[in-house]
Amino acid sequence: MFVKEFEIRWSDVDANRHLANSAYTNFMSHTRMAFLIEKGFTMKELAKFNLGPVVFYEHMYYFKETFMGQAIKVSLQVSGLSEDGKFFKFDHNFYNQKGENLAHCEMLGGWMDLGARKLTSLPEELLDIAHEFPKAPHYHTITKEDTRKHSKAPVNLE
Repeated sequence: MFVKEFEIRWSDVDANRHLANSAYTNFMSHTRMAFLIEKGFTMKELAKFNLGPVVFYEHMYYFKETFMGQAIKVSLQVSGLSEDGKFFKFDHNFYNQKGENLAHCEMLGGWMDLGARKLTSLPEELLDIAHEFPKAPHYHTITKEDTRKHSKAPVNLE
């Protein structure tokens, strides 16, 4: 499990004086990028292949409040990866200094070719690294069907 520590700042709280939902998203994004960089998916490496990560969804579950000035830990576990590396699933947990679980998030994402602006598989060099990511106990191989399991589709205004 990968863990990143943060201190909650003034800009991270909302009108209720607790950690804002947008701050949870920012902390998870920072944790994901720190994890990927540590594993070799650096900005330079991603630029070499013209790749960028995209988020399809983040399902948040909030359990306990946390406040400005408190330290938190955000964990990341790789809970899924498609065979070609196009899709990935990460689980995040937020913990306070006592180790209490404050929130949980299931996140599904993929890799985009920044030139074509389309989803793409990972190049072999990065796929080999991704297959070595530490895996959560409930890890599974993601299929395209898994990316559609919530049956959500765009509904345009008429």
